[in-house]
Amino acid sequence: MGPLKGMRIIELAGMGPGPFAAMMLADHGAEIIRIERDGRLALPNDPIERGRTTLKLDLRDEAERELLLRLVETADALVDPYRPGRIEALGLGPAELHARNPRLVIGRITGWGQRGPLSQRAGHDIDYLALSGLLSATGSEERPIPPLNLVADYGGGAMMLVFGMLAALLEVKGGAEKGRVVDAAMSEGAALLGTIAFAMRNIGMWTGGREGNLLDGGMALYGTYRCSDGLWLAVGALEPQFAGQFLKALGLGDDPLFAQPLDRARWEEQRETIAEKIAAEPRSHWLEVFEGRDACVAPVLKLKEAPRDPHHVARGSFVRTPDGAVPAPAPRYGDEALPPARTERDAARKLLEDFGCDEALIEKATRA
Repeated sequence: MGPLKGMRIIELAGMGPGPFAAMMLADHGAEIIRIERDGRLALPNDPIERGRTTLKLDLRDEAERELLLRLVETADALVDPYRPGRIEALGLGPAELHARNPRLVIGRITGWGQRGPLSQRAGHDIDYLALSGLLSATGSEERPIPPLNLVADYGGGAMMLVFGMLAALLEVKGGAEKGRVVDAAMSEGAALLGTIAFAMRNIGMWTGGREGNLLDGGMALYGTYRCSDGLWLAVGALEPQFAGQFLKALGLGDDPLFAQPLDRARWEEQRETIAEKIAAEPRSHWLEVFEGRDACVAPVLKLKEAPRDPHHVARGSFVRTPDGAVPAPAPRYGDEALPPARTERDAARKLLEDFGCDEALIEKATRA
């Protein structure tokens, strides 16, 4: 059992960061009651939606809205994934929720935040990332390329939401009489993840161009290289001790071209030299060469390959599902690896029976 066992959290069903945050909380032991609505788009058997007790409620209906408020009375927290003002329009805003449960922590996840000129505007990860400044720094020299939807949706959104909610829950556990409202904006969370880029820019270490900086593939010793078989190696030999190991393995340890790895004027020539060396052999050759060396070199694995990597297998980093492998819950506690959260088949019915709901409402709320 995870450390959040005994905590009850209500999740208003949404897309992206809200469900991911709820998955993390469920994986670490919390009981998640998911309030589903008709017409929501979802992936079949989405692993991000594991570990829920799901109820289908029409929150415009007075009786079903009252059921939600009764659930709130028993909960520690609630996840709100909607645009600002939507739950208020339903009569379920923070004032109404805190009237029923003053210690409730309300986690609100949006793209632009609960207030501000853009608060009501639609957007997706790419838009929030663009406004954060970070999209301008990712991709190729020719154009910005989003790193999937990982930075704003999940890193700057879900992770920040979970952190803020757990911080507020700790405050309540410590004796606070009222729970906080957490305003997690993906645009702000994404910017926060880029603190190091802003810091480097402020001291002149970031030029502003893509593939021209220390961590974006500009530096020759930090980037990706194609092998003779078309497969790729990732190289992160930033520090002198790692750079020395890397260059020695390539037969370039004494080459004066690499005497000053941080000299931007030589990066292009350095990159061409390394590329020529690596392109002469298949990746299997280079993995043998770098085996046991602290050179910060790794194969660029495809999604289907990663679960079979020996290190991941040894740690149980992925779990098998009927649809294929998915990442296991993280982080772990010492040597304890948490299994993905599971939902008992009859949990929703039992929950509603315990609340004294009539059979008609139970059938409606638990329909497939």
